[in-house]
Amino acid sequence: MEIVSIEKKTFEELVLRLGQFVKRMDSINRQRGGRRMSNWMDNQDVCQALKISPRTLQTLRNSGRLPHSKINNRIYYRPEDVERLIADF
Repeated sequence: MEIVSIEKKTFEELVLRLGQFVKRMDSINRQRGGRRMSNWMDNQDVCQALKISPRTLQTLRNSGRLPHSKINNRIYYRPEDVERLIADF
């Protein structure tokens, strides 16, 4: 593990810019409005739909067979990707 040390001022600038980025992304998301996270599936939804265990789901993710997005340490799947996986079986 590598430890990187930065000045407090640099860190505060980084946090400020990240906050601005998040606000901008929220603004864009509100403008587009079409894609909402409620349309996406979480781990539990996918496991129930496919009738698989969480470990099998992890294997599908790790192998690249099931695309996913990780947001705030939670994993989400597009329903189209899950349906494509079902069709491939």
